[in-house]
Amino acid sequence: MEESSKTYVKPTSVLPTEEFNETDMRLHWNNYAERLGKKGLKIMESILQISDPVLDGTKISYELPNEGSKLEFESQMNALLGHLKGHLHNHDITIEVIVNEKVEAKKSYNNQDRYNRFLEINPNIELLRSTFGLDLKD
Repeated sequence: MEESSKTYVKPTSVLPTEEFNETDMRLHWNNYAERLGKKGLKIMESILQISDPVLDGTKISYELPNEGSKLEFESQMNALLGHLKGHLHNHDITIEVIVNEKVEAKKSYNNQDRYNRFLEINPNIELLRSTFGLDLKD
């Protein structure tokens, strides 16, 4: 009687470890984010869509812009891991969160700066400007 009441723990060697690629991982990652959005968890959905996860073997690296989003992500990470492990049939998957607080200075461009940049991309812009007699106003 005592033996039958014990719970059975599945040995970890039996858990699946099928190979998968980054495309499949991102597909299931985005599906999970969409599912959260439909449940009303918009903050977590947006955190999952901030950047693209990068796969290295079975380790997924995910870059976030600050500690706050990292804490929110980590509070929901086990559910995401369970989703990925189940759908990708690989229980060796891990997620590493990287905080990158690198602040890029946003430049303010005037019309002349924008025009010069467009001219670099496509020199025919000058032909268009001169044909129609357009000028740059700030």
